[in-house]
Amino acid sequence: AKHVADIEKLILDNQIGGVIFFQGGPVRQAHLTNRYQSISKIPLFVAMDAEWGVNMRLDSVIGFPKAMTLGALPDEDLIYEMGKEIAHQFKELGMHINFAPVVDVNSNPNNPVIGYRAFGEEKRLVTRKSLAYMKGLQDNGVLANAKHFPGHGDTSNDSHYALPVINHSATRIIDIDLYPYRELIENDLMSVMVAHLYVTNLDSSPNQATTLSKYVVSDLLKTQMNFNELVF
Repeated sequence: AKHVADIEKLILDNQIGGVIFFQGGPVRQAHLTNRYQSISKIPLFVAMDAEWGVNMRLDSVIGFPKAMTLGALPDEDLIYEMGKEIAHQFKELGMHINFAPVVDVNSNPNNPVIGYRAFGEEKRLVTRKSLAYMKGLQDNGVLANAKHFPGHGDTSNDSHYALPVINHSATRIIDIDLYPYRELIENDLMSVMVAHLYVTNLDSSPNQATTLSKYVVSDLLKTQMNFNELVF
């Protein structure tokens, strides 16, 4: 109850623009969403990390295969259908943004945080699969989100707890890690999530995460890659 009151205070006092759900059940979430929307002057954006469906966060709902499994499918039709079904479930729950697909090219087998969340270690395969998922969501009224920009595929520690350092050349990052983003942007991708990484050859400001880098967010993503949609 205190948690709910805290969120309500943020909505009323700070006019926040959105909420993200991380746990609970579908019925509880629907009630909370309705309650929050009813007190917000401006309709709230409602989001979730639902890479394999709302089951990634909520109990008693169907879970879809993880990205690594989808990466092994011979074609993309089923991934599109999965995106479509996840979009329908999002709409049932009054949600607008799915923080998926993960477009990281998982080039490090010891990656502790991406691993099975990636479609694979080959940039074209990752792109085909993530494009199908993106279209399944966006054709059915839910914003997709490509993450984790500029690429979390070759890290050996978890950015939830530390600042992973990536020393690859800018050329390699542009060729491999940014490849899926270019294709998805070309196909009307509606949002991107920036990673908490220290990519020395893109921005060498000491200990500064890419999330806070003007070069990575404004110059590279928005200007050079011509991305004009939402950045999280």
